[in-house]
Amino acid sequence: MPNQDIKPDELEFLAKKALELGAVDAKIIPTYSVFVEKRVVLKCRGCVGYGKKLTCPPHVPTVDEFREILKEYRYALLVKFRSPAVADEEIAKAPYKTWLDPAESDETREKAGKFWSDYFDYSKKILFSMLELEKTAFNEGFTFAVAFVNGSCRLCEKCNVEKGTCVHSNMARIPEHAVGINVNYPSLKPS
Repeated sequence: MPNQDIKPDELEFLAKKALELGAVDAKIIPTYSVFVEKRVVLKCRGCVGYGKKLTCPPHVPTVDEFREILKEYRYALLVKFRSPAVADEEIAKAPYKTWLDPAESDETREKAGKFWSDYFDYSKKILFSMLELEKTAFNEGFTFAVAFVNGSCRLCEKCNVEKGTCVHSNMARIPEHAVGINVNYPSLKPS
């Protein structure tokens, strides 16, 4: 393999590219610093989209399968974006509940809807930035580079999960938490 003996500083071009694409921080980390935990996927089970997207559990590699896959990589690029979506304290406590619960006031549901609309719009921008980073790595000889994104896929109004075939397989990416990556672990937080 051409990049078998690569050093972390030789990957800094990816961190620089991430910043050019709008990230607020990016750093190269060894994959042994990526914490993969089964408890992270429990959050997916509480999502309204659980099982309804091909990029989410149970349609993605399990935590144990992902741990094995991760062993085949030496480095990861951790990228941080800052969403313009803003939620007041009331919405931030339970963003899904305040958005979807008919018992909530119209005003509260409207504020939550605005938050999610802004969040979903920006998540598409992040997806395209991450795809560009993946392409950049690929073009530099890192043919097995793969991007992960935060949040479930928003490329289609309704996922083609019933037929089991993604209609945007060249662009759809798995959320990191769907395979158990704990980005809240202290060593994974960008500076």
